[in-house]
Amino acid sequence: MSLKEQLRTDTITQLKAGNKMELTTLRNVLGEIETREKSGKTPTELNDAEVEALIRKQVANRHETAKTYTDKGISDRAAAEIAEATFLEGYLPQALSDDEARSIVDSVMAELSAERELTMKDMGSAMKLINAQVAGRYDGKTLSTLVRAKLA
Repeated sequence: MSLKEQLRTDTITQLKAGNKMELTTLRNVLGEIETREKSGKTPTELNDAEVEALIRKQVANRHETAKTYTDKGISDRAAAEIAEATFLEGYLPQALSDDEARSIVDSVMAELSAERELTMKDMGSAMKLINAQVAGRYDGKTLSTLVRAKLA
């Protein structure tokens, strides 16, 4: 079952259960998916990776909005935004630990260095291979720092 199908199924489940916050959150995400699919000259179907990226963006937006509400002293709205973000995070794959990320970086760098001596010019190709394995489950800036340390 694709992630989008899972979201649709869960919308029905939340509707039947009477969970308003979860239902509204899922409807908002599905609406955003539909908007993205229909925008542009030719309609497209979002794959699971694109839906995950969209959910990550929604989570980040909700955390940012919660921070804004907290700064303005509107704690009930901030709590609601955090609850929505937490709910949506359940649809994302488990984040990698620091050790798991280092292991991926080490294996990719070892694979690349087996061919020849690596320089900073190899940063892009290394990051491309690493990001393919990490798939958004770890902070890109931290990954970049790890790769730079290996190339230095």
